[in-house]
Amino acid sequence: MKRPYFFVPLALLALAPGMAAFAEPPAAKLVADKSQIVFVSKQMGVPVEGTFKKFDAQVAFDPKKPEGGSVALRIDTASAGFGIPMSDAELPKAPWFDAAHFPQATFQSSAIKALGDGKFEMTGKLTIKGTAKTVTVPVGIAPAGGNQAVATGSFTIQRLDYKVGDGEWTDTSMVANEVQVRFKLTIAGLGPL
Repeated sequence: MKRPYFFVPLALLALAPGMAAFAEPPAAKLVADKSQIVFVSKQMGVPVEGTFKKFDAQVAFDPKKPEGGSVALRIDTASAGFGIPMSDAELPKAPWFDAAHFPQATFQSSAIKALGDGKFEMTGKLTIKGTAKTVTVPVGIAPAGGNQAVATGSFTIQRLDYKVGDGEWTDTSMVANEVQVRFKLTIAGLGPL
């Protein structure tokens, strides 16, 4: 059967001049050695700061049209540490991140909204230990020289919502339920702000 003469593959439409509305936002790349993800919990009332040493992000985001963008973050749960060997050995175990069964925590954006002045609001699913919850994350983006920009922000989660610190560790007088997550992600090729 012959196709009608007006049949045009969608891929060609996206490449046609003046059809930019169909184009994907430009892909940007995480600069891992200039990025960090920190988590702060209170242990017996004292704030203790830890970091994830291994993570990656897929960013397709145009700061001028953020609503069409997406951010996907993958965090290696076995890379969590406080810099204290005894504690660091416990974090990958089953009561905490259970890295053997859940090697990655993830964030996948579902909506990005511009708030003005380089500030954005990202809503998406944060998944830790197989539990997914919707979170809204405030993000500030600033130029960092060259073709790089820095995205920073912080938000708070309840660790027990994700079963982090299970069993005897559900006692919040020892380790508080509230955990603050802070990030500084350096991104190359994001596009003009």
